[in-house]
Amino acid sequence: MERLTNTIRPYAWGSTTAIPALLGIAPTGEPQAEMWLGAHPGAPSHLARGPLDAVVAADPVRELGPAVVGRHGPQLPFLLKLLAAGAPLSLQVHPDLDQARAGHAAEEAAGIPADAPNRNYRDRNHKPELICALTPFDGLCGFRPPAETADLVAGLGVDSLKPYADLLHAHPEDAALREVLTAVLTADPAAVAETVAETTEAADRLGGPYAPYADIAHHYPGDPGVLAALLLNHVRLQPGEALYLGAGVPHAYLNGLGVEIMANSDNVLRCGLTPKHVDVPELLRVVRFNATDAAVLRPEADPDGEEVYDTPAAEFRLSRLVLAPDGAPRDLTSAGPQILLCTAGRIAAGELTLGPGDSVFVPAGDKAEISGAGDGAGTLFRAMVPA
Repeated sequence: MERLTNTIRPYAWGSTTAIPALLGIAPTGEPQAEMWLGAHPGAPSHLARGPLDAVVAADPVRELGPAVVGRHGPQLPFLLKLLAAGAPLSLQVHPDLDQARAGHAAEEAAGIPADAPNRNYRDRNHKPELICALTPFDGLCGFRPPAETADLVAGLGVDSLKPYADLLHAHPEDAALREVLTAVLTADPAAVAETVAETTEAADRLGGPYAPYADIAHHYPGDPGVLAALLLNHVRLQPGEALYLGAGVPHAYLNGLGVEIMANSDNVLRCGLTPKHVDVPELLRVVRFNATDAAVLRPEADPDGEEVYDTPAAEFRLSRLVLAPDGAPRDLTSAGPQILLCTAGRIAAGELTLGPGDSVFVPAGDKAEISGAGDGAGTLFRAMVPA
């Protein structure tokens, strides 16, 4: 097991306090949005022997194991993060694998630079992801049933929203959602800004179920994404609860601290709540226009007490272990690569002691024995590749 040094990304939406509080360090006053743990070339973790992406590239079979290389190629298939939202992230969707490969090939053929602001597909991979709350965590996830959204929108009493409510009542589910999202994202910007202002005033006055959308509107005044957000389920996770987000599901994280894991990809199509590029035609091609429950995922404990967040993702498996200080050591040795992240208490990882925010990389097949090491229970998240 090898200790990781990780990069913290200072995105504008990041909390100024959540990650410093976990790490036990003083805030800088600047946003600290995400701590990346993995081998993504944008911000690879570092080992004593070099950046993790370079270490993997030098001997992928040794670091990842032959089975992982055979299934996923010579790169770590997942990226683990600490995510601290102090303001809403952009409303977004991710493509499926076929869409990502086709979109990347088309943009390459068109000669669009990889770092161009209008680039949608920066790699050939899809981006299923899982967020597990460490604190109460608010988000938007999936379309609410159109009739329920129509009632919610009508309750605001904003005249310029009435056509959207009528559309949501008048069409089959998929057509209604497509028509309203298209109308919101293609409407005259000045008219949208006026509707958003009226919606914000009404949501502030009414509170209750409108409060999350009012908060979004205050962060992004005049943004059409505020109206798009009204189509989505609001969900609040309690610590230990999670959301899994597959391809085509619109979502946005609003506030809170969590552990996030995803396939190693940067492919994002934005719907709003951002000054960045919004490609409406491509977005509408990728979004899946069906209502879904914002299904909260809770872990299932195996016979040894390891709590597993079960998802269909082939690239990652996330689990949580709570270790008593006097408990027997646990052997986590695996045929594939692992990243272990401590989020509370103290954990002995081989000869290393991990505190909150500390992490290690475990190459394929290397011995991985852990145990509680403090006065109280320690919490460890384990990221690995499913067998």
